[in-house]
Amino acid sequence: MSAPLYVPVLPARPHARTAYQQLSPSVQRALVPLWNLPSRAGRPPDVLAAGVERDVLDVSKVHRNHPAWVDAPFADEDHLAALAPVLSAVAGVSPLRPVTGPERPRHHQATTLESARRTGSGLAIRVLVPGEWDDALGHGVRDLLARVDPAVEADLLLDLGAVRADRTDTAKEALRALDALMPLTPWRTAAVLGGGFPDVTAELVEYGRAEEPRTDWHLWHELHRSPRSYLGRLVYGDYGADSARGITRGPSSGTGGPPWGVLRYTTGDSFVLVKVPTGGEGRAAAVRAGARELVALPEFRGAAASAAETWLRDCARGQGPKGTGTAATWLQQANVQHLTYAVRSLTPRTGP
Repeated sequence: MSAPLYVPVLPARPHARTAYQQLSPSVQRALVPLWNLPSRAGRPPDVLAAGVERDVLDVSKVHRNHPAWVDAPFADEDHLAALAPVLSAVAGVSPLRPVTGPERPRHHQATTLESARRTGSGLAIRVLVPGEWDDALGHGVRDLLARVDPAVEADLLLDLGAVRADRTDTAKEALRALDALMPLTPWRTAAVLGGGFPDVTAELVEYGRAEEPRTDWHLWHELHRSPRSYLGRLVYGDYGADSARGITRGPSSGTGGPPWGVLRYTTGDSFVLVKVPTGGEGRAAAVRAGARELVALPEFRGAAASAAETWLRDCARGQGPKGTGTAATWLQQANVQHLTYAVRSLTPRTGP
């Protein structure tokens, strides 16, 4: 398989898996997600093993023959012991690729390297650069590659974390990292990941609607103004329609979160957020009013653009069998429209 157009980082939770299933087949083929398994720290070993198995099987069911990476960034030794055999068990029906990194414990690396050898699907090395590039990370990646089985293909996932507007040196630090990492091996896929969506806080949506710049998307274009020869091989990645911090939490269940949520929409330059209530009298009318705000945007791509735009139109009109949804529904639909739009923005254009 050729390299994907797009690598979104997604939480291995129901709302994100359902969003992936709602994508059109052409969009699914163009992207390879990096699924983050939730933390299960502190659980008894048998409960932990059952939870990890369920997480991986749920991801494998939505992928079938499409590849994906599965990472357990919060994993302890028991977690990894449960993860490796499940990845091997599903390898015949779903090519899920394990992930490790240069800063992770030696046992994490060893278990992941062995899992990659057994599954035959390849291995990703996720390199976290939330600030300045550290040459020690390059030495760690070189050490990891020296221990990879020669038959295993390796992928590079350069994860910049939250790409905020105040991180003015992000492009420079990303290029420093890539200059060090790209020559180390003929990477099967080399992706640059960044969380551009803002962390949703009460202050951000205090007045009901907010627009934030797509800083990660602007960074991607800034990188490509460099003369580096390897830039044509890089793949764009982000955190979908969530923030780098929010992706570790998932949507509120409605029982313990704030009394509001957000409808989200992605445009060429901005993320648009509309604050809506999660309960109380007049909730449905307020959500429908929020949907009408998004549908009225000049950048709204029309109801046929994806299943999410169809949902927003029906919600705005008071139509559709599923009403106005919940916080999980809103994040699910946000991911559908965002993932679809990202793929179409990255698809090479042909003709006039």
